[in-house]
Amino acid sequence: MDNSSQQQFNVEDHDLGLAHDLERLKVLNRRRALGFFGTAGGAVFIAACGGESSTLPVSTTPTLTPTPSSTSTPTPTPTSTSSASCTAYAQETNGPYPADGTNQSRGSTSNVLPIAAFQRSDVRASVIGSSSVAPGVAMPMTLTLVDVNNSCTPLAGYAVYIWHCDATGLYSLYDLPSESYLRGIQVTDANGQVSFTSIVPGCYAGRYPHIHFEAFSSLANATTGRYARLISQLALPADVCATVYSDTATYGSSLTRFRNTSIASDGIFGDNTADQKTAMTLAMTGSMSAGYTASATVGLTT
Repeated sequence: MDNSSQQQFNVEDHDLGLAHDLERLKVLNRRRALGFFGTAGGAVFIAACGGESSTLPVSTTPTLTPTPSSTSTPTPTPTSTSSASCTAYAQETNGPYPADGTNQSRGSTSNVLPIAAFQRSDVRASVIGSSSVAPGVAMPMTLTLVDVNNSCTPLAGYAVYIWHCDATGLYSLYDLPSESYLRGIQVTDANGQVSFTSIVPGCYAGRYPHIHFEAFSSLANATTGRYARLISQLALPADVCATVYSDTATYGSSLTRFRNTSIASDGIFGDNTADQKTAMTLAMTGSMSAGYTASATVGLTT
């Protein structure tokens, strides 16, 4: 795939111009309206719009269809205020490849959230349309959700959905329509923690290496991305990226692309505060042979 095609597939929302930003603003206004209608006893679903959506047909075959509660609220806007030892994460775009029901995909489903097979900790294998396992350096990851407004108290019972590109910078269900790997949902335990086993994602043109995630107040509310309490992203440490991407047989052109970007210059992470950049970067230890263990404390404002 040439560079122009790669960039067309992998461009994030913020690169799509003023018209697209106005469309996103309309969607945000509709999300605020959703919170109002929800309190009247009805769940309102708003069709996705804007440049992210594909016109290709989608067939979804969920095996679990939880119903969102009438108390669901639209995504809040956190501040960058630090409380105790935790920092409120910045709200970020979910990008063009979420498979959370907010746009279409080229694969077998546009919404993995209500499908029981995606409620898993090991996200390395495809579970619909294929059984392929994504190649790459193993990355066990633990996220701890805490309430910034309540002395960093752990948030139990929250559902966390993660997704990211493969070792060469491609996304399942979109760039790779026959694959559904590197996506999964888990519910936080009494310590506010969820654990996933994935791979170190690759780097694609125009973005610093990252992992997308959405946090919901419950699994029942995790039916579409429109109920997320936080939509954000996690950055990878630069030293880990430089080491892992040296394996060009697996990670392709990731090293070259990585050398052309940084957290400071990234269109998503770049405008965050210094505290947010630090908090939103995974802490990682390990090696190429043993894999890298990752962790982060995710601050939410409730």
